[in-house]
Amino acid sequence: MKSKSSEARFLFTSSEQSADAYYLTGVFIPDPFLSGVIRGRSFAVVNRLEYRRVKKYSKLDSVFLLETVQLEAAKLHKIEIKSVGPAELIYYILSKYKLSKSLEVPASFPAVHYSRLQLLGVKITICGDPFFRQRAIKCDEEALAIRLANAASASGIRAAEKVLRMASIDGKLLKYKGRTLTSESLRLVIEKACLHKGAVANNTIVACGVQACDPHEIGFGPLRANELIIIDVFPRLRKSGYHGDMTRTFLKGVANDAQRAMVNAVRDAQLAALKQIKADVSGSTVHKAASNVFSERGFITERRGDSFIGFIHSTGHGLGLDIHEYPRISTSSDRLRIGHVITVEPGLYYPDIGACRIEDVTRVTAKGGELLSSMHYRWCFR
Repeated sequence: MKSKSSEARFLFTSSEQSADAYYLTGVFIPDPFLSGVIRGRSFAVVNRLEYRRVKKYSKLDSVFLLETVQLEAAKLHKIEIKSVGPAELIYYILSKYKLSKSLEVPASFPAVHYSRLQLLGVKITICGDPFFRQRAIKCDEEALAIRLANAASASGIRAAEKVLRMASIDGKLLKYKGRTLTSESLRLVIEKACLHKGAVANNTIVACGVQACDPHEIGFGPLRANELIIIDVFPRLRKSGYHGDMTRTFLKGVANDAQRAMVNAVRDAQLAALKQIKADVSGSTVHKAASNVFSERGFITERRGDSFIGFIHSTGHGLGLDIHEYPRISTSSDRLRIGHVITVEPGLYYPDIGACRIEDVTRVTAKGGELLSSMHYRWCFR
């Protein structure tokens, strides 16, 4: 893996927590470990517990045994092996490869090791997120993984839709199999469906009515008839580590005119944004296309006291090993490039009406966008 900016780049983190570490290694390792790129070649230093597995399954150029490297580092620093930490290991590697005492680390690099490296006389440059900028450009294999993750999203939403269709209306509440249907119970249905597709869905949003007007509120308590319900599912595939991300809005019962106007505006805004997507178009152009639809329909965005109403977030974001990654699709965004994978998810939020968000995922091509998610947009049923 090439490094364009430095001969030495280091991470000290778990590849289960860091998308950059997983991107570099291709294997899940639960505990923090040292990895990086030296003169364009990738490496990791792992303990005996992980050594054989990482050598066999990783995509690294080199895998070093921690205990061996610790011993050599202890000799260099003339200290006991128990005193050798990540900073001493990094200094040893720089010395071994006759590199200048300078390196690049991500913004998330632990401060305690940063401080120790400074004491050792190492010059450190902190890089922005993501550490490996090439992560933003997805190859065909990565696009397929995201498509499969979105299939898991769709499976979860379809399972929820089936329950909503089968539910009965009892006054203002929804009932399913004799019990009040809640955000929690419907979320469990979604999570089980995703697991059957090999994906884990954490913090799935099932938010009804006013709750849904806070876009990241996951939802709690009874689901009610005649109110808009946002379902946002963003699972991660166990095998590949890539995410899906899909949102649909439903209503069980009878929609009023304001709700219908809102849902129609959101869908039209999404279609307008999707039409703008192609290489070399700026993300702000895509965002503006969605915003213009809302303005033309009279859906204003403003602050009211402590609340924000209308179109209160960006149109989308990059998707991959992280659920939110580069590029952003907002008022100030860079130009799209071939291979970017982005969500397109305009939404409207008004406490007196409810909320609606519709989200799909597309891969940027030279001439447009290739949808990586697929599910219908029917939303209202009795």
